[in-house]
This record gives sequence, structure tokens and C-alpha cells, in this order.
Amino acid sequence: MPEDTPTPAATPKSKPKAVASSAPVFELPKFEMPKFEMPKFEMPKFDMPKMEVPAAFREAAEKGVAQAKENYEKMKTAAEDATELLEETYATASKGCSDYGLKVVETARANSNAALDMVGELLTAKSFAEVVELYTAYARAQFDTVTAQAKELADHAQKVATETVEPIKESFTTAFNKAA
Repeated sequence: MPEDTPTPAATPKSKPKAVASSAPVFELPKFEMPKFEMPKFEMPKFDMPKMEVPAAFREAAEKGVAQAKENYEKMKTAAEDATELLEETYATASKGCSDYGLKVVETARANSNAALDMVGELLTAKSFAEVVELYTAYARAQFDTVTAQAKELADHAQKVATETVEPIKESFTTAFNKAA
């Protein structure tokens, strides 16, 4: 009886399986690493020699300390003066700018009132000639008013600037006179 054995032509080709090997191909030599420790050094103890500092050195050191204290006091005083000056200058500038703003608001209110009054007068005009006459009179008056207001605002701005800068100018003059 013929056995059913597959013939080589009839069997499909199978891939060979990888064989897991537990033995390494090449074995590395094993070295033992030496253990290094940091050397422990003790700080040498030096006794300071007992010696007298010469009087000239002591006097020079005391003089230097006294001069440093004196210079510190001068710098402290100068810094306090500068701080006070800046605070005063800021207060002056702030008040001046506030006053200027109030003048601008007052000027705008006056101009608005004048314009509304002029509109009221125009509404009561009976002819075109009267409208032209009223408007021309208003324009002349407003030109003079606005010119005066601009001069007043410019004068006020100049005054504020002068009042703000004057203390700083005096401070610099005083500082340069002290330095000279």
C-alpha cells in the first residue's frame, strides 16, 4: 500500500524558523572596576600670629572709615534733597496741568455758550441781510475772543513750565557751585 507522503513538488516551501540561541556568539571579558574614593584632606589650622598693627596703618584705616561715613552722609542728604525736589516738581506740574485743563474746559464752555446765543439770535432774524449782519458780528467777536483765550492759555502753559523747571534749575546751580 502506498503511503501518502507528499512529494517535494507538491509541498509548499516553508521558511526556516529562526532558532533562539541562549549562548552568546562572543563573550566579553569581565573586568572588575576599581572603586575610587576622594582623598580626605583636613584643612590645616593656622594660628594667626599675635602681632600689633602699626599705629600708622590703624590711623589710616580709621581715617578711611570716617571719610566713608562722611561721604555716605553727604550722598544720603543729596539723595533725600533730590527726592524732595522731584516730589515738589511733580506736585507743581500736576497742579499746573490740572489748572490748564480747567481753563480749556472753561474756554470751551464760553465758546459753546456764545455759539448757542448766536443761533438764538439768528432764529429771530427777519431777513437774510440781518442774518449776515448777525453772523459777521459774531465772527468778529469770536475771533477776538479766541485770540485772547489762546494767548491766556499760552501764558498759563508758559507759567506752569517755568514754575516746574525753576526748582530743578536752582538745584543744579547749587550742586555745581558746591562741586566747584
